[in-house]
Amino acid sequence: MADFNALTLKGALDGMAAGAFSAEELARAQVAAIEAANPALNAYVLATPEKAIAMARASDARRARGEAGRLEGAAIGIKDLFATDGTRTTAGSKILGNFVPPYESTVTANLWREGAVMLGKLNLDEFAMGSSNESSAFGPVVNPWRGRGSDKPLTPGGSSGGSAAAVAADLCLAATATDTGGSIRQPASFTGTVGIKPTYGRCSRWGIVAFASSLDQAGPIAKTVEDAAILLTAMAGHDPKDSTSLPVSVPDFSAFVGQSVKGLRVGVPEDYRIDGMPAEIAALWDQGIEWLKEAGAQVKSVRLPHTKYALPVYYIIAPAEASSNLARYDGMRFGLREPGATLTEVYENTRAAGFGDEVKRRILIGTYVLSAGYYDAYYLKAQQVRRRIADDFDAAFLEVDAILTPTAPSAAFGLGERTDDPVAMYLNDVFTVTTNLAGLPGISLPAGLSSEGLPLGLQLIGRALDEGTLFSLAGAMEKAAGFRDKPAKWW
Repeated sequence: MADFNALTLKGALDGMAAGAFSAEELARAQVAAIEAANPALNAYVLATPEKAIAMARASDARRARGEAGRLEGAAIGIKDLFATDGTRTTAGSKILGNFVPPYESTVTANLWREGAVMLGKLNLDEFAMGSSNESSAFGPVVNPWRGRGSDKPLTPGGSSGGSAAAVAADLCLAATATDTGGSIRQPASFTGTVGIKPTYGRCSRWGIVAFASSLDQAGPIAKTVEDAAILLTAMAGHDPKDSTSLPVSVPDFSAFVGQSVKGLRVGVPEDYRIDGMPAEIAALWDQGIEWLKEAGAQVKSVRLPHTKYALPVYYIIAPAEASSNLARYDGMRFGLREPGATLTEVYENTRAAGFGDEVKRRILIGTYVLSAGYYDAYYLKAQQVRRRIADDFDAAFLEVDAILTPTAPSAAFGLGERTDDPVAMYLNDVFTVTTNLAGLPGISLPAGLSSEGLPLGLQLIGRALDEGTLFSLAGAMEKAAGFRDKPAKWW
């Protein structure tokens, strides 16, 4: 059973196709691993073992009939931001209570259509607002990695901390996640996994609990670049129910992994060499440049001069959109309802009890920047600078095919270390928010270990709808890095 859990997504699919084991055997092994590990890691807010076994049996029956989909029998975890028909969906918040959607998100519907098996719903920062998975109403996720010689619990990153921790600890073959400012890529970097935020509009947002609608995008977290490509191919596709979904075909992204990168031009933005960057992050970045050169890519310097404004722009636009999106949680139609003598008191009491501190902070910021007298000074100005950030990328991509940066400014930090300093927490997104603001794809892959023996990631950013080039480059870097490390099992 342990061998089943250590499989990659591709290895599991190949094994089931060859008849080496069944989907039910695989699902039972994963269920047992979750039962053993989740009390310590808190990666799943809701395990669904009975549903997993039933879906696996149905998958085996389809395979026996010759009707196997591209993910037939693959046991995966679902971030608890995706609506799952008949299965509780909370967005990590008390205000949704025991909300059970009567509908399925488009992304998960796509996965079930391809034969995937659901192991459960994965923990996350409340409404996906956070960089450490400590704002969840269900408590923090614990990173399966530990520093060398230390038993200090570490963050897996956020908001998709449950997804990243579950993949790293072999509690699923792969997982769905979402990325609004780095919530796929930063957790992937902290846990030694691969995560890609695709182009805005590549995956449907329908049925995903909204945080900031112009920034949110679904994507996979997986064990390898190829696994991420396989899962993204199944997740993506045009959806008429989402007005921002792009009406474009979805290539088989796994076909790009392993392709030669000779002649591809990769840019290195000097604007990302921020003050105080740790030496080991800078050294890893330089190592990544050498790997790409050795693989035949051309590396050159590029300028992204408005990068320095990205964090303040993001932390105006995202809270503004969150303030608007979260206005629907009023205790009237679904979720938590607190008593009150008047309708206004019901609203006030419900929202005060239902939202956590970080969500309240962002609602207040968002409401402030949208208010009369401040809209032009803050929100409108932020949107204008956002356009400049996108223009920077457009200019850079006239000269290069992709851009290489670090994923995060540090390795995983301890739980509780930054909860009292929101600005220090927000700085975790310094390398990732630009791609969300510009709507571009970005992939993080594990590239080495810190001095404390913790994973460090590198990020590749590509042109809109050019995930294929990112998968080719990431595949070459993955091969060069040879990252095979796994967390020592302490749980």
